[in-house]
Amino acid sequence: MSTTNEQSSFDSAQGDAQPNASSGTSQKQQQQQQQQQREQQQQQEQPQQTTQNAPAKLLQHFQTNRIDSALWALRLLVIFFTISYVLPILISQQSAFSKVLLANAAISALRLHQRVPAFSFSREFLARLFAEDSCHYMMYSLMFFSIRPTLLVLIPIVLYSVLHASSYSLKLLDLIGQNSWWGARFIISIVEFQAANILKATAFCEIFIMPYTIVLTFMAHAGLMTPIIYYHYLVMRYSSRRNPYPRNAFAELGLAFELLAARSPPVIAKIIRGGIGFVKRFAPQPQPAPAQ
Repeated sequence: MSTTNEQSSFDSAQGDAQPNASSGTSQKQQQQQQQQQREQQQQQEQPQQTTQNAPAKLLQHFQTNRIDSALWALRLLVIFFTISYVLPILISQQSAFSKVLLANAAISALRLHQRVPAFSFSREFLARLFAEDSCHYMMYSLMFFSIRPTLLVLIPIVLYSVLHASSYSLKLLDLIGQNSWWGARFIISIVEFQAANILKATAFCEIFIMPYTIVLTFMAHAGLMTPIIYYHYLVMRYSSRRNPYPRNAFAELGLAFELLAARSPPVIAKIIRGGIGFVKRFAPQPQPAPAQ
């Protein structure tokens, strides 16, 4: 009898334990389901919060970085007015041409303010000023402001604007969110991938403008001083410390014409080599490295 009572009590205890275990398992499942629902709700609310905070983040960034933001806006204007020059629907070509040069002059002035903030009447200051690329671009804008509008003059400006505006736009997109504006990110990635080719094309275009200014002068579409001033501009671009692409472009052109002279008849080869020597005589001499 005692054995029977013990067995029945064990069975009853085991029967009581099974509902308790099943109830504990169901509570854990409910907690996991609730946690998953909370995570899904947070993931759904996060894009909405990012979208709502994006204008505030951009506004705060623009207020904190006013000069860089102004440069970005001016470069977008350069791109817009260049497109307006090619497709003169809203404004005339003359007006679009002038606005591109004015915007580029403003960009150069702001960049000079960032790089050469302290103004002084000294030889060292002027040497530092004319060594800056921004000074070259300002000189470029002022030089062509009064000539006949032409797309060739605008190409270096708009290429630089596309390159710099793309890099700053990517910074703004990263500020908004990682997955925002994927189409714009794709276009920016293409521009950054072709950055070296863009800089090389800009350098070649600046070189080709030199004979074009001579042609404009003979056609009375530019002043007599335009080729002379542009020659000094090319000398400064050749001696640029930040941009080696003009020097590389001159070297590639010299090599290409040397190969052309080797394949040409003697008379034409002599003319080509004479032109190469003429250009080399006007090239600036390399400066010796400062003693350490």
